[in-house]
Amino acid sequence: MKEKSAFWENSDIADIAGKVLSGDRLNREDGIALFKSNDLLQIGALADELQRQKNGDVVTFVVNRHINYTNVCVSGCKFCAYYRREGEPGAYTLSMDDIMKKIDDSAGLGITELHVVGSHHPDLPFEFYVDMLEQIHEKYPDIHIKAFTAAEIEYFSRISGHGTRDVLKRLKNAGLKSLPGGGAEIFNEALRKKVCPNKITGEGWIRVMEEAHSLGIKSNATMLFGHVEREEDRVDHLIRLREAQEKSGGFQGFIPLPFHPANTALLREGLVSETGPSGSDILKTISISRIMLEGYIDNIRAYWIMTGKKLAQIALHYGANDIDGTVIEENITHAAGANTEEFLPKSEIIDMIQRAGRIPAQRTTTYEIVDYYEDRTNEI
Repeated sequence: MKEKSAFWENSDIADIAGKVLSGDRLNREDGIALFKSNDLLQIGALADELQRQKNGDVVTFVVNRHINYTNVCVSGCKFCAYYRREGEPGAYTLSMDDIMKKIDDSAGLGITELHVVGSHHPDLPFEFYVDMLEQIHEKYPDIHIKAFTAAEIEYFSRISGHGTRDVLKRLKNAGLKSLPGGGAEIFNEALRKKVCPNKITGEGWIRVMEEAHSLGIKSNATMLFGHVEREEDRVDHLIRLREAQEKSGGFQGFIPLPFHPANTALLREGLVSETGPSGSDILKTISISRIMLEGYIDNIRAYWIMTGKKLAQIALHYGANDIDGTVIEENITHAAGANTEEFLPKSEIIDMIQRAGRIPAQRTTTYEIVDYYEDRTNEI
């Protein structure tokens, strides 16, 4: 039994802290109360304590590369700055030769994971995606292929006429090892009808993930926040993920994704501000994700591409225990105005984690530790 610490006694989240530290599940009202609280330091400290009980000072990262195979998309989501209609300026689709060259050029960096996602292309057949995985897996059998969001899986089902479970089986046989967590956005269906009406529903996203988990395909989960959703919608999203995890147990990590408004329809229509969520909102959301998902999803990621490096370092003291990885050529967030690098060498990630006062540990996609880097000489 975890004991309530005196540290929380004078905070407006004292009762919630005592509850979660005693191993009790938080309810919807608890989550909303955390968001309504202005005591960011106490919320962050609580999240940090929960994180450190699991991982101590260790923060993980992966050596990975992204492949965004096309930006041609029929969905037209209002929060997306990446997509193009076919024939529009900037529209592209990579050939298999293009895809393989990108991987070949990165293989020498010691990548262990490929993160492959794209758009809902109107003309590419399902066999294109199967062939893609087969060719990658044949040439690089030791690289873990994490590919295609649940939204893409559902789209493949539509264009192929096969059920999503059969689509997943075909892709697994071709070399698919796990799914990224994208496409979840926010589960409130009324909001989804406004911001991504042509995309998979929230319930559909959950169903595809549960099918993947039943086939032995693990995944991540995400939440896009800081656009038109309410704080209550964020809490409901986290609770729905807990319920799904209870059923299938296949979520390995959770990534809160701060919305980037530049070049999106939401900004053009005046529905969001130009700045996106504030730094304090990002830290609070990462912390509350840790607190609400306690006992369900162990790994909470500060995705430096979307938070920026400095805020990602701070987030390591606000409940995050993973910082993603080297990434190598991320296009989707940068289309929405992100000014972060598109690649961080492994040495810089190690230094970034050490300077945050934590111990870097390289991991696999499935969170097995490959190596620790305990030289803390760069710590500040």
